[in-house]
Amino acid sequence: MATAFLVEPPPAVARRPLTEEDAIDIWIARWLRIRPTDLQRRYACDPRRLYEIWEEVRFPGTRAQALAEFQRRFPGLEPRFDPGPHRRVPTAPHPGQLSLFSDK
Repeated sequence: MATAFLVEPPPAVARRPLTEEDAIDIWIARWLRIRPTDLQRRYACDPRRLYEIWEEVRFPGTRAQALAEFQRRFPGLEPRFDPGPHRRVPTAPHPGQLSLFSDK
């Protein structure tokens, strides 16, 4: 099922901008737990382009379209993943953590 996403990267000449169909497939691949590095190779893109899709900065509304397509292609698998939007994990410490240390 997931082996369809494991393809050789296209040559540099064949690179093209991502389309809305690509964005839908990228969402579905995320839910199928395809590694982002494999997606980068398949679409010959920078990893930031994947996160722009997952944060819906590019191609807004594709998550809902991808969920409908996922339900059509893979009926019964919906309860196995979280179809919610991508959430960034902040790398900076929370300001409240600094109060855990004394000023002595």
